Amino acid sequence: MTMATQRDYYEILGVERTATTEEIKRAYRKSAMKFHPDRNPDDPEAEKKFRECSEAFEALSDADKRQRYDRYGHEGLRGTGTHDFSGMNASDIFSMFEEAFGDMGFGSFFRGGGGGGQQRRARGYDLETEIDISLEDVATGATSQIEFTRQDLCETCSGSGAKPGTTPETCSTCGGQGKVAMRQGFFQMVRPCPACKGQGNIITDKCETCSGSGRQPRHRKIEVKVPAGIHDGQIVRVPGEGEPGHNGAPHGDLHVHVRVKKHNLFARRNDDLILHMPVSFTQAALGAKLEIPPLGEGESTPAELVLKPGTQHGQTYTLSGQGVPNLRTGRKGNMIVQVMIEIPKKLTARQRELLEEFAATEDHEVLPHSSGFWDKIKSYLGGE
Repeated sequence: MTMATQRDYYEILGVERTATTEEIKRAYRKSAMKFHPDRNPDDPEAEKKFRECSEAFEALSDADKRQRYDRYGHEGLRGTGTHDFSGMNASDIFSMFEEAFGDMGFGSFFRGGGGGGQQRRARGYDLETEIDISLEDVATGATSQIEFTRQDLCETCSGSGAKPGTTPETCSTCGGQGKVAMRQGFFQMVRPCPACKGQGNIITDKCETCSGSGRQPRHRKIEVKVPAGIHDGQIVRVPGEGEPGHNGAPHGDLHVHVRVKKHNLFARRNDDLILHMPVSFTQAALGAKLEIPPLGEGESTPAELVLKPGTQHGQTYTLSGQGVPNLRTGRKGNMIVQVMIEIPKKLTARQRELLEEFAATEDHEVLPHSSGFWDKIKSYLGGE
């Protein structure tokens, strides 16, 4: 690659010159996954771009090399050990690839894994399910029984896939390695063996129960503990209740998505409970003592709420510690009671008579809210 054809390293990775090391690493991960030759077989252009982004990452991820590059450009990296990737060994590039991706298994896979005929012990698949709980369960915590079906090890062959009394044969294509090396351009890629699907052996006499898969569906019934304070949509992870792994690897996990059913009285806001409390006009005007129902029958005695005389529609009162517990701290939130004044739709003759007498005594000019409103009405109508 000559100076005339060398692109700017920051441009190759799509980052600003002020990018942090972590931003450069993220950009390299994205580009490397996009242009990786294993994802783009027989595509010379993708191979070229992968080589370019690897070269850019090597230069910009090293603080000293990056400083030289920022000051002098590509010329500043001559003699610093920066590679010419056109002739670089693929394993060197993948060592950088693994460094950028962390412990994700890519580096060891591309370089051939553990070697020595060892099979990769892939952890089993995770499973997902849902449960519905009540708001009362959120307040106290709950134990829920769930049933599901998972693919488990075949009881007949213990997961080997082979008919009892027989054993799988070593794959002749990969010699039991479970992987084969393939050449792509200047890369030597290691891939799962196509003959044995990466297992390292081939089953010639299959188990009749599982047809050689080594798995069979199994019904499971377990109890899941839901902690107090959990929110709708959160997940409870049950370790080891997923599907079994290959070659004796551990089971995956079961992820239980929690759905909190709507309550007919209370709403929830974080750790607080919201209650819209209907009261009569006279209770709001004169004041009253009200009993607030607890969340859940028999959980606690009703709380007492004292309405102040002149309470307005929509006014709120706070009852400390009457909410639901915080998931992490266990500390309870509050109960927010919002007063909703109900106007009777039908009146008896006596009630109407009393209200008419009361209406005759009302002075609209005295009430601060209504006084301001009527002043606006007068001004709008052109009155004095």
